[in-house]
Amino acid sequence: MGRWRYEQGLQEIGDGCFAYLQPPGTWGLSNAGLVTSDGEALLVDTLFDLKRTREMLDAMRAATPAAARIGTVVNTHANGDHCYGNALVEGATIIATRAGAAEMDEVPAPMLAMLMRQARSGAAGALGDYLVHCFGAFDFDGIAPAAPTRVFEGELTVAVGGKEVRLIEVGPSHTKGDLLVHVPADRAIYTGDILFIDVTPIMWAGPVGNWIKACDAILALDVDVIVPGHGPITDRAGVRAVRDYLVYIRDEARRRYDAGMPPADAARDIALADYASWSDAERIAVNVHTLYREFSGGQLAPPGPVELFGLMGELARRPR
Repeated sequence: MGRWRYEQGLQEIGDGCFAYLQPPGTWGLSNAGLVTSDGEALLVDTLFDLKRTREMLDAMRAATPAAARIGTVVNTHANGDHCYGNALVEGATIIATRAGAAEMDEVPAPMLAMLMRQARSGAAGALGDYLVHCFGAFDFDGIAPAAPTRVFEGELTVAVGGKEVRLIEVGPSHTKGDLLVHVPADRAIYTGDILFIDVTPIMWAGPVGNWIKACDAILALDVDVIVPGHGPITDRAGVRAVRDYLVYIRDEARRRYDAGMPPADAARDIALADYASWSDAERIAVNVHTLYREFSGGQLAPPGPVELFGLMGELARRPR
């Protein structure tokens, strides 16, 4: 979307609405947002480690006095690159969906810190190299958990000064508890990881139909500015591109499932066509396994993270 710069840092996207961007939007380099009005502020997501979250908060305080005391943090979902920095926003009410809050305990920061120490030691071989590629830019030591203090299901409206902010649950889709943050007065929406722009989406939870419906829900809203969870600020064309990717992968995986092809082989076999230029294309490994589990009615046991990251690492090393 040409009117917005895709560069590291904060930019105002409306009347007191801001986007914080982290190019190029690959593993862990997520976006966040700030909504302000009448001296009040709501933060949409924190970042993957404390250093990056501090830098973001400093930039926000320099841009607007309202950021000096952020009263509300909204976590769009449970992935650590959207919530590990929560503890740095002292005194804030932290809001998430009930399902998203429950999922935050599943991958605590100390687990990632230990995993990365092992990966950097070289003991894990090619898998370790791929984990360093994904997460080596982040420091997971010293991160204290800060769980949501308010949860909801369905939809919740909160006030930020004179602005109404709508929180709309659209999970399970990318994860178990995704939500959208809609600011009607500014015709803006923060989508969390419902949208990856020029970056391959990753479907940890599914079902894929819910994610497609979430894209349709965004398209049905009267919004001009769409801030994705990863990648540049976008418009409706960006939403449609993500929707089209999900439909394409669903249909390609279904054909191979019906033909009896194992999911790992299907991930290797599917041609990415128009989506080959998107970064992190190897995430198709996770997407196919999640789709196969859905197609089987939950009968297929999900593979563990070692298997999934191993397959992604293999696919990442293949020449395109």
